[in-house]
Amino acid sequence: MSGRADSDTDPEITDPEAAAAQDTEPDAGPAESDDEPAGPAEDPDEELDDESDDADDPAEGARRARWTAAGTGAALTLAGLSAALLRLTRSAPALVPAAYACGAAVCAGAAVLGARGRTRRALWLLIAGVMVMALGDQFD
Repeated sequence: MSGRADSDTDPEITDPEAAAAQDTEPDAGPAESDDEPAGPAEDPDEELDDESDDADDPAEGARRARWTAAGTGAALTLAGLSAALLRLTRSAPALVPAAYACGAAVCAGAAVLGARGRTRRALWLLIAGVMVMALGDQFD
């Protein structure tokens, strides 16, 4: 059991008579009239419905999450490295640029994990990296 809330399991039928009745009933389809041809209906909104189905594609959501995690990790890595270089040139304790550099390294690891699809782990690493950089800011 995966523990995911979005599983596609159907509810169980507890009444055996209801299950038997459900299996024996014929499917009620729409009644067709003799006036209309049996060909496909041409509806201009039908094409729009197909495009909205593509937006709900789970692969698209996963791809978007990977790009977001990788991009955020790269941006935080650059920010941490630039802060470490700025603090290194000024008079600050050595712990300050080291904390920024370590936080940037953690964020770089998160960017790599995010690009590989491990977005949940990447999120936690991004949080940890920012917290390490915040410690460097507190030491300053």
